[in-house]
Amino acid sequence: MNPSHSAPPLLAACLRLLAALLLACILSPAVHAQASEEQAQTVIHMLDYVSVDYPQAVKDGKVADESEYQEQREFVARSLALLAQLPAKPEQPALLAKGRELLARVDAKAAGPEVAAQARTVMADLVRIYKLTTAPRQAPDLRRAQAIFQAQCTACHGAEGRGDGPAAKGMEPAPSNFHDAARMEQRSLYGLYNTITLGVAGTPMRAFTELPEADRWALAFLAGTLRTPQEALRQGEALWREGKGKEQLGTLRALVTQAPRDVRQQGGPALDTVRAWLTAHPEALQAARPAPLDFTRAKLRESLAAYQRGDAAGARQLAISAYLEGFELIEASLDNIDAPLRTETEREMMALRSAIDTGQPAAAVAAQVDRIESLLARAGERLSGDALSTEAAFVSSLLILLREGLEAILVLAAIIAFVVKTGRRDALPYIHAGWIGAVLLGLATWVVASYLWEITGANRELTEGISALLAAAMLLYVGFWLHKRSYAQAWQAFIREHVTAALGKQTLWAMAGISFLAVYRELFEIVLFYQTLWAQAGPEGHAPVLAGIAAAMALLGALAWVILKYSARLPIGPFFTVTSALLVVMAVVFVGNGVAALQEAGILQSTPAAFVSVPILGIHPNAQGLAAQALVLVLIAVTVLASRRGGVRSQAH
Repeated sequence: MNPSHSAPPLLAACLRLLAALLLACILSPAVHAQASEEQAQTVIHMLDYVSVDYPQAVKDGKVADESEYQEQREFVARSLALLAQLPAKPEQPALLAKGRELLARVDAKAAGPEVAAQARTVMADLVRIYKLTTAPRQAPDLRRAQAIFQAQCTACHGAEGRGDGPAAKGMEPAPSNFHDAARMEQRSLYGLYNTITLGVAGTPMRAFTELPEADRWALAFLAGTLRTPQEALRQGEALWREGKGKEQLGTLRALVTQAPRDVRQQGGPALDTVRAWLTAHPEALQAARPAPLDFTRAKLRESLAAYQRGDAAGARQLAISAYLEGFELIEASLDNIDAPLRTETEREMMALRSAIDTGQPAAAVAAQVDRIESLLARAGERLSGDALSTEAAFVSSLLILLREGLEAILVLAAIIAFVVKTGRRDALPYIHAGWIGAVLLGLATWVVASYLWEITGANRELTEGISALLAAAMLLYVGFWLHKRSYAQAWQAFIREHVTAALGKQTLWAMAGISFLAVYRELFEIVLFYQTLWAQAGPEGHAPVLAGIAAAMALLGALAWVILKYSARLPIGPFFTVTSALLVVMAVVFVGNGVAALQEAGILQSTPAAFVSVPILGIHPNAQGLAAQALVLVLIAVTVLASRRGGVRSQAH
């Protein structure tokens, strides 16, 4: 056996395969998804124009404007072709059928309201089926939009948005007049955003893709406010403060996807006045976001309603959202107060998804939702009684960082102890660069999550899952590298060959990668947990939260010092054995937690299994996670046996 090899051939092959699969999973779907979303957004854009302009082109079954009619027909036909090119989904045939029906109505010169309604139906189904982004991530900044409008838009649209700018003279068609009530009544903010993003083919209105997404949304909101008088804004604010519109317009998504006419039909002039004020003051929606448990209850009810009307895919997605965007945000706090209740609630929410996936009767799904809601009520009682107390804020803060940081500390301490013990302190910069880079990226994540856009639960779990699997692969690599050197003869030969414990660049960078991933995946979760805890604690609880962070950092530092101190006293062979064993155990833990994170994100299925639940060891009672961990254990066993046989043969020589 040549001790200079970086890893056993079987392990190296498995690692290369795992890396290739991970890259395929990460990069290929992302590129494909981006192209598909662009196609789908183009369809939304064209059908939005059809819903607004077709009624002007066809009146009483007769074409009033031939060129406009032909343009509307071309938009519908092109939309139908793009719909057929989108990725296959179970609901796609029904969507295509509705698109063909829309084209048939246009060919038959059907009434304007009928065609407009069908176009809006196709748009709504497209957004739902392909989960398109239809709302800004954060409340748009209308003050910034004013500056952009003056610089980019006034030449054509005019200083007040009346379509009378100095460059508008002779334009065909004329620039939009944002004070045209008849037209603006039919335009949603989402439609305006798409126009700014994609432009309008055949007109001087170009696509403003060079502007960041947040700025395009801000311009759409600004355009939607230009025709609203100040008196109406004051009335809308008063009605909002009285509670009007919170159910119908309580989210940015609800606000941007409904045209003023739709809002007026739904709730009359008063609701439309609230819509106008919220368009001018979208930050009010950020302040009025529902509490996590309220959000969870609402999404569960929506999930049940979707399942009852036969939309199993929509019901599953809503059930995932109920967990990721609601319950998971208070898991850490509840875990510190009533861990069994947290575990039971999480298990029942996973069971709801399984019931939906396996096509259980609607009554069974409804009963499962009732069980979850009773657990949520208990969770609400436990949190309302304890979560805001000084002691609870301190303990929650302490345990969040201590629990999440323990895995990273164990991995980092083991690697640092190794390079120190073998006299290769020149490897420390690689390790330190890894965890320092992770800390800096963690701080950037906090800034992004707090000020730029909202990191969704699905993105959070996807990041955690992929980083956990990558970390597991690197842990196996380094763990087996160390295991090979646990034999005294192999280690002595290694020393003789390299004079000092030389480490190859490949292994050094693997250690740096572990250092980065082990720290960042924990920091990513810590940032989002502390955001929720900070809000729950309130101003009076911020000091205990900060004290808990300080205490946890001190404890983690002490733990690392103890590991480093006592590992230095171990003989070289047992040291390598213990360290390699620790790393492969952590790899098994990371694999279990990585699979669980991808299941929570809805990427992987979860089949309940009759097995114990030990989250700290990455053991979750579902078939997919247990099978993945069993596969890793088999890989470890095979590689260790092969390594030992090689060691015996080497000693015999």
